[in-house]
Amino acid sequence: MRIALIHALRHSPPPIEAAFAHAWPEAVLMNLLDDSLSADLARAGSLTPAMTERFLTLSRYAAGTGADGILFTCSAFGPCIEAVAAERAPMPVLKPNEAMIEAAVAEARRLAPGRRPRIGLLATFQPTLDTMPPEFPGDVEVVPQLAAGALAALDRGDAAEHDRLAAEAARGLAGCDVVALAQFSLARAAPLVEAATGRLVLTTPDSAVAKLRRLLLG
Repeated sequence: MRIALIHALRHSPPPIEAAFAHAWPEAVLMNLLDDSLSADLARAGSLTPAMTERFLTLSRYAAGTGADGILFTCSAFGPCIEAVAAERAPMPVLKPNEAMIEAAVAEARRLAPGRRPRIGLLATFQPTLDTMPPEFPGDVEVVPQLAAGALAALDRGDAAEHDRLAAEAARGLAGCDVVALAQFSLARAAPLVEAATGRLVLTTPDSAVAKLRRLLLG
């Protein structure tokens, strides 16, 4: 199976490649990166039709290479990815966070019988916290938390500072039932976040690989 991985942050390929190596090493991977997408979104402040068209263009290229499925790793672009999924159907096209959301909701509901489940959502990119919470079902309370400065630390090559800032921000989510890490680049901080919160921490790469494998192989 050939899987196209489409990224808007240059930090995203390593964690998803590691997840595939662990859970589905037989998959043939290809990476497409346009790191100007995240910068353009930050400047524009909201998604635009031009951004959607750029996502469609990337997906058309991926399909033209013979991809059997497409996994986007950029969590702030949900509506753009939905447009791709509609155009490419029945090819599996996954948002980076949809499988993790399913797993987080199921676990939070299990831990919160008789009350409204609370899911902590940690991100390092503010637009992700603007677009991702509505993707959760209405019976779940989503508690967003921004790890300010963490992405900038990763950009300058200071991974340890990124992880420290993520764990520090996550302490505010200790009252939640589970904690979801909203971006692929945050997966590396999962052990520190788990230690800081004492909660189960779900990451996007592992959940996404498991769902895509299930969709394509049954």
